[in-house]
Amino acid sequence: MECTTEGGLVFEMNSLYGRLKGLRDCRKARGKRYLLATVLLIIFLAKMCGEDRPTGIAEWARHRWKWLVEMLGLKRESMPHPNTYRRILAEVVDEDEFEELCRSYFLHRGESGYHVVVCIDGKVLRGTIDLDPNGGLYLLAAFLPGEGITLAQVVVESTQNEISVAPKALEYINLRNKVVIGDAIHTQRQISIQIGRAGGDYLWTVKANQPQLLEDIQRWFDEEVPLLPGMGYVPKDFRSASSLNKGHGRIELRTITTSSQLIDFLDWPFHQQVFKLERHITIQKTGQSHRDVVYGITSLSAEQAAPAQLLNMLRSYWKIENSLHYRRDVTLQEDRTRIKSHSAAHIMAVINNILLGILAKSEHHYLPSARRFFAAFPDQALRLLVGL
Repeated sequence: MECTTEGGLVFEMNSLYGRLKGLRDCRKARGKRYLLATVLLIIFLAKMCGEDRPTGIAEWARHRWKWLVEMLGLKRESMPHPNTYRRILAEVVDEDEFEELCRSYFLHRGESGYHVVVCIDGKVLRGTIDLDPNGGLYLLAAFLPGEGITLAQVVVESTQNEISVAPKALEYINLRNKVVIGDAIHTQRQISIQIGRAGGDYLWTVKANQPQLLEDIQRWFDEEVPLLPGMGYVPKDFRSASSLNKGHGRIELRTITTSSQLIDFLDWPFHQQVFKLERHITIQKTGQSHRDVVYGITSLSAEQAAPAQLLNMLRSYWKIENSLHYRRDVTLQEDRTRIKSHSAAHIMAVINNILLGILAKSEHHYLPSARRFFAAFPDQALRLLVGL
């Protein structure tokens, strides 16, 4: 572990703080009171300890100025004004450079092994909607649900959609041995070709945006196919697996049925299997139940992924909602924080991604509990950020 000392602060060169020190600072030297890395480090510390808005971050730092001066080796005893944080987030930190910092920081972390699931999904930063006539800042993320790490994140401009920017997000990732999962909007030929050529696999659900593909798969699972008149029906290679889950006041039975017999029939790049996923959901309190059926396609062969494995992979897709979007929206108050500048909102989203990734690799997995712990022991938060 290569360490260095600056102003009394000892840190690992490859730590988050070490990487923050490598960011370009476009401010003029005159009037610059705080180093860029110092301000960003304070933001990370305050957020780990429970503060999310610039005003709260500034107050947190002001109440702990003696500790911060001592630990960070600061020359000034005063802490930055709330507007300093806002200005740095909006005008100083370059969005592309900061996204690259996030990607490089988590590169090769948790990506070993075969069939590592990568989930792609987008979200609007609701805190920017009221201030933007075009509908707010929209970001598409590629997320490792098994590790809690965001591998890449790109902006979806007002003239774009997730389909057009997903290839860019995937270009940042080494797709070999990865299984990319997205919702039905990502079931596109070109994305499937991109993933297959890069040595990865895809697992898509198929809906009305691919009508012919949906019809073909649906007919295969739901209709008998005659051989010839008087000769019966085509024998099918159906294999199935089920899982039963209880939680949040409901019981969910999920059953997947797979087939490899459409390889020579369907005109879809790299595909090896199709599937039918049935979900029976019962509300425990009322006893009411309903049934959903989803069809899909994957480039994973039957030898590579049995039905039970596909079922687990599909279920893991929802972790991008539960482990990333929900935590950013609710626990880190991303949706409730009104930020005028898209640049500032984008930088704050990257900060949230990095923070969640750091905590996912630590012993503090439950975010609210982790923030309460670090509020009591901020020195432990500092140790995580400086790599000691």
